[in-house]
Amino acid sequence: MSQLPDHLGLSPFRQRSPWIGGDLQTLRDTLRPLRFPPDRAEPLTIPLADGGQLLGLLDRPSGAAPAALVLVMHGLGGSSDGPGPRRLALALVAEGFAVLRLNLRGAGRGRPLARGTYCACCNEDLRPAVALARQLAAGRPLFGAGISLGGTVLLNGSLAGLAFDGLVCVSSPLELHVCAVQFERRRNRVYQRWLMQRLREQTLADPGGLKEAERRALAGPGRARTIRAFDAAITAPRWGFGSVAAYYDAASPLAPLIAGRPLPPTLLLHAGDDPWVPASPLRQLAAALSGRAGAGAAPVPTVVITPHGGHNGFHAPGDGPACWADRLAVSWLKRLSQAEGDG
Repeated sequence: MSQLPDHLGLSPFRQRSPWIGGDLQTLRDTLRPLRFPPDRAEPLTIPLADGGQLLGLLDRPSGAAPAALVLVMHGLGGSSDGPGPRRLALALVAEGFAVLRLNLRGAGRGRPLARGTYCACCNEDLRPAVALARQLAAGRPLFGAGISLGGTVLLNGSLAGLAFDGLVCVSSPLELHVCAVQFERRRNRVYQRWLMQRLREQTLADPGGLKEAERRALAGPGRARTIRAFDAAITAPRWGFGSVAAYYDAASPLAPLIAGRPLPPTLLLHAGDDPWVPASPLRQLAAALSGRAGAGAAPVPTVVITPHGGHNGFHAPGDGPACWADRLAVSWLKRLSQAEGDG
């Protein structure tokens, strides 16, 4: 279950020098920023039930009609302009896919368009985005590709009945409690501080304003200094959860996946040395799914756990603009789109 499927045509992942180890793999795009071509995506606004809007950026391939449309989701503290979504979108467009890069509520260029902030289980926000993506797909397959928390959002949406023809989730948390503990480890203080700064900036810029308790949690002397404290003060109450524990329980897709709740064909890629999101929940899922697939059975997620790769790193020898994870995602989705065409 944790082996790379032979039919995808990629060699097993190997680390690229000097980016050796989980931390350097994770930090590579920060320490050596990628240079992207000008962003010529078409901006699209997506109405929300509360009167706000999400912002999506539509990338179309040149030439022939696209093979499918891929809804690409950013991670915690990120946006559609981040290196992960941009890099993946370029790789997909080069292979004939259309891509809709979505900014979740409060993220990136979409910050002025909606009050509030996103969470890992924001199905009511995701629903109109999926509806628009299905319309843009125009009868072709609709896939989802999520980076880190973006993959968790897609899994939760799919488990709630939002229809995708396939998913790819890279370095995505399946158990939020485990991630909160991981970030609170001494070795991860720098990562947590960096993420908290991004979350504070997104939240303080909320066009709907802040409650006094929220402002104290973000800017006061006793401000939240951990992801768990931020989720307790901001995320959980804003999304109607009575506690951060209740939010983490509801937004962690591991239990329903182990229970066999149906998904479309799904690839879950994770690195064993990911410093942000421990691989143990993925290993638990892989063990639970082992032997479950068979003739006539519903598709089960394909879990690929590499020994190395960091958090959404996967920088391999010979990489061009796309990293190994991008190429794996493209191969997986090309296979699914061909299968849809044959069907």
